[in-house]
Amino acid sequence: MNPDSTVLIVGATDETVRKAKELGLSVLLLQHPTKVNAEQESLADVLRVLDYTDWAAVEPVARELREEPGFRVAVSITEPGLENAGRINDLFGLGGTGYEVTRLFRDKLAMRRHLAGLDPSAVAAAPLLRRGDLDAFAAAHGYPFIVKPTDATASIGVFRVAGPEDAERVWVTVEGLRGTRTDRVSTMYLLQDFFMEEYVEGPEFSVEAFSFAGRHVVVAITEKFGHHDSFAELGHAVPARLAEPEQERIRAAVTRFLDQIGLRDGVTHTEVRLGARGPVIIESHNRIAGDMIPELVRAAYGIDMIEYALGWPFGLVPELPDRPEAHAGACVRSLVSEPGRVESVEGVADAAARDGVLDVRVTAKPGDTVHAVRDNWDRLGLVAVTGPDTTEAIHRGERIAGEAIRIRVAGEDGRTWLARVAEVRSLTEAPA
Repeated sequence: MNPDSTVLIVGATDETVRKAKELGLSVLLLQHPTKVNAEQESLADVLRVLDYTDWAAVEPVARELREEPGFRVAVSITEPGLENAGRINDLFGLGGTGYEVTRLFRDKLAMRRHLAGLDPSAVAAAPLLRRGDLDAFAAAHGYPFIVKPTDATASIGVFRVAGPEDAERVWVTVEGLRGTRTDRVSTMYLLQDFFMEEYVEGPEFSVEAFSFAGRHVVVAITEKFGHHDSFAELGHAVPARLAEPEQERIRAAVTRFLDQIGLRDGVTHTEVRLGARGPVIIESHNRIAGDMIPELVRAAYGIDMIEYALGWPFGLVPELPDRPEAHAGACVRSLVSEPGRVESVEGVADAAARDGVLDVRVTAKPGDTVHAVRDNWDRLGLVAVTGPDTTEAIHRGERIAGEAIRIRVAGEDGRTWLARVAEVRSLTEAPA
């Protein structure tokens, strides 16, 4: 095993490990006990099963693997693995994105404070430590404002405080969430610290970018669709249907942000609101996006963000042009329902076989409890499709998800109904 073509991956999906092998890399994999499976055991050249979010557990294993068989760089493109991948690179002087920069991405309050130190007009933010902090922030910055965890994902634990009448409710809810698991599937890490930030008006977009030694390339601007009274993301579409001047303002804002944060290499997923203040960074992550957005980008642009994240440190992929051009549209649509219990799930294979379908992921199973939509985990399934352009992809996704997939839900009163395709709704109208 040649160390110069060996990657240490901190947390990974099957796809990540598979693509690293397809690039010709040897793979040393640190995997969480709740995530490891037979395919990863087969694909990885070396597998260590441990809590890779715990540096005390990771450091001795990293030292052992650095000694034998050796590796060129540590990489993670999954949220819980980012900080310790950065620590490993720092420990051995391997380059890549180190811990301090990664921490600015992971800790949203730290990011806000860092940006405020560079720009006095940046979005105001403050820690939420006690009930009175809500009133103090409102007095200083007005209503509405946002309360959210410093380091969670998937819109979990995010609240809009519209006025004084919301403060007590939000405080009680936040206190109930502290110390609970953020990922209702795998219990990877805890909700602990919350903070407040100014509310930013305007529709929301995500920006999928890749950086090459400080040259930031915006690969795609993704249109985002939200729930009418929560922060759940109910759909995504690329390329976003924006006029060129608006696209250019978003590109400029994101490249400036990446310079400010100190990111020089690798993949990023940045959320932006476009309103009266111009493009405003909401949050950013030095990893690939979720919700099948990488599949959309690959379908619309022919660019594989996972392949780039793994291959760039080894010189296995070429630099991208400044303005990649889309040759198609692509969209993710979601299935949701009123509260109840899942009775049956049908049509998944039918949907997957339809023309233009990229992927179908239905998480609902018979017997599951269906909650009102609060965050991304309350969706019942996703369908990703491609089309000649963005609008056609949006329509195709709705048609296929609605016609093919039948998730029957029963209410407490004995009524039954089918889950529906979530409405495409601009986040201009949503309370986020």
